[in-house]
Amino acid sequence: MLRRDRVLRPLPPVWVMAVALVAVAANLRVAITSVPPLLDAISADLGLSHAAAGALTTLPVLCMGLFAPVASRIAHHTGAAGAVLLAVLSILAGTLSRFAGGHVVVLYAGTFLCGVGIAVAGTLLPRLVKTYFPPERTGLVTGLYMLAMMGGAALSSAVAVPLADRLGSWQASLGSWSVLALVGALAWGPFTVRANPHHTPGEEGPGRLPWRSSTAWLVAGYLALQSWCFYSAVTWLAPTYVEQGWSRASAGYLAAAFSGAQIVSGLLGPVLSDRASDMRRLLLPAAVLGVIGSVGIWLAPTAAPWLWAVVTGLGQGAAFSLALVLLVRYARTPEASGRLTGMAFLISYGIASVGPLAMGLLRDVTGGLSPVWGVLAVIGVVQALVLLRLRPDLRRVE
Repeated sequence: MLRRDRVLRPLPPVWVMAVALVAVAANLRVAITSVPPLLDAISADLGLSHAAAGALTTLPVLCMGLFAPVASRIAHHTGAAGAVLLAVLSILAGTLSRFAGGHVVVLYAGTFLCGVGIAVAGTLLPRLVKTYFPPERTGLVTGLYMLAMMGGAALSSAVAVPLADRLGSWQASLGSWSVLALVGALAWGPFTVRANPHHTPGEEGPGRLPWRSSTAWLVAGYLALQSWCFYSAVTWLAPTYVEQGWSRASAGYLAAAFSGAQIVSGLLGPVLSDRASDMRRLLLPAAVLGVIGSVGIWLAPTAAPWLWAVVTGLGQGAAFSLALVLLVRYARTPEASGRLTGMAFLISYGIASVGPLAMGLLRDVTGGLSPVWGVLAVIGVVQALVLLRLRPDLRRVE
């Protein structure tokens, strides 16, 4: 309970809080998705192997795993709103440093800062939605949050190359997204001033992660396979078509179509889940779409590239948004949901972070990106087999 002697200022109107939330959420994929369309140029300028270039996507995903459990501990001491402000400032510093990305150490250090910020903000924003928004508005606000995140991903993929051409370098293209992070910080700062006093340090500890729960391990395993496929696809879709002879700009537009398709299925999946007692009815079609798209890019990449990109995006968007539903559905209480999220993110993003790097290494060994999509199709099949065990009657995480 909050201390009675504390005089609390009223929270801002709901629409003001929603705008601040959207401004922050728009930054949660941009630092990752703005890189792949420029990957070949970055590799050529810095002399990076494909595996080392893949690490530019691997590093923030690894941070998302390692720092997800830490986010709750930071919020325990500073308040969730204050922790999110620190996270946005970390993203701002990371993207600003990319203006000096011609230095390899600076480029990777900035990517690390972005990854830490994405991890902390991404873990805490759903909690803030439940805390500060009325129950009848949480669905709408969550939809706006997902729309901003995926919309930012699509936009950054589409304009990465045109920005590089207009601004004169890939460094300026990547660094220009610091403007979006600055907007997020300016929008969130006033909200933090009003919301953070409502937090009392020491009210509730972060709790232990549910390592002994078989349900938690199953959910984390599913999310790990899905995230491996998603971040590998994000990293290597555009370079695959550059390898096929496309211009970097056209390949960036294809990556934007991939991200745009996720907006549709990412919003539709949670809505349909409210009517589905057995999540497998939605999870299985999503996995099948991902496999079909990967097989298409693998065996016939030029036959229907836009179709393959959209089909893969629909599958990955639905699979990710439904995974977030699993983190709520298979937990007994909101606090248990937080612990399940921390454990699932730690395991899944930790494993998935190896995906872009491993797929880049596979490209180095085989000399092409076609085998990458064959491997992703196989992983998609394994994902489908794992999700078949996600029965509605599984024991909930305590």
